[in-house]
Amino acid sequence: MATFNLSSYDPSSFTLVGIPGLEKFHIWIAIPFCAIYLVAIAGNCVLLYLIAMEHSLHEPMFFFLSMLAQTDLILSSTTVPKLLSNFWFGDKKITFSGCLTQMFFLHFSCAVDSATLLAMAYDRYVAICSPLRYSIILTHQVIVKIMLGIIIRSFCVILPDVFLLKRLPFCQTRIIPHTYCEHIGVARLSCADISINIWYGFAVPLMIVLSDFVLIVLSYTIILSAVFHLPSHGARQKALGTCGSHICVILMFYTPLFFSILVHRFGHNVPRHVLILFANFYVVIPPALNPIIYGVKTKQIRDKILLLLSPKGTQ
Repeated sequence: MATFNLSSYDPSSFTLVGIPGLEKFHIWIAIPFCAIYLVAIAGNCVLLYLIAMEHSLHEPMFFFLSMLAQTDLILSSTTVPKLLSNFWFGDKKITFSGCLTQMFFLHFSCAVDSATLLAMAYDRYVAICSPLRYSIILTHQVIVKIMLGIIIRSFCVILPDVFLLKRLPFCQTRIIPHTYCEHIGVARLSCADISINIWYGFAVPLMIVLSDFVLIVLSYTIILSAVFHLPSHGARQKALGTCGSHICVILMFYTPLFFSILVHRFGHNVPRHVLILFANFYVVIPPALNPIIYGVKTKQIRDKILLLLSPKGTQ
């Protein structure tokens, strides 16, 4: 009977340890995270403002970019404020419902990011391989349908994670050796069989992300083939220039993601604090760098930012 009382299907709260082994450095570690987070907030808000206010940016590519910016804001804001509260003020507690909410938006944002990058690859495919039919294929109605499809697919894939956790009984140990709640990390605290959680939480989202990546690679294989068959060097340079920023963002999203998966699967000798630091940088650095990459490498956005920052633009 005593053992039964130690478990609960609805625990009041969990404790987020932070980065195990680096507790005495938490105050200092939080400083770069705070700085990068502020850059992410400022950069993505400027991007969203420009896309909303500038009629010349009301094109499919920039609509998808605005969706990426909004998702990046959600992704970083889901994790970093709690990290800062933990590291600076010792606020380690998180309610069960708060943990589930954080977990949902964390995984949901990653799923939306992946699908949005695929949609942007499709946009570049149509723009380069069928330029004369671009405005016919990617109408505003089609863009809205693609965006809704991305949100609905991501929601349907990630929502089961919430119910898979809610069905579990949690034992006396409710300490999460991390800075935020993620599905498998929370499931491992349960005193029940979590094989379904492991199977669904790892295999299904990975298959979704992997299928997106394969389709992106396929799109760019066709795009590059079409580009290198263009007759003039100038045309090839211009076509590649329109893809450069997107390719950088793709590499920045998928490379650390697949690296993290491989390390968790095979890197058993990697210290836990290294894995947790890497996981935290992954949810804050891409959101900070994405608007910078597009601001530097995309001429339309670069010109609008320079105009906004100029004295005449501010007037």
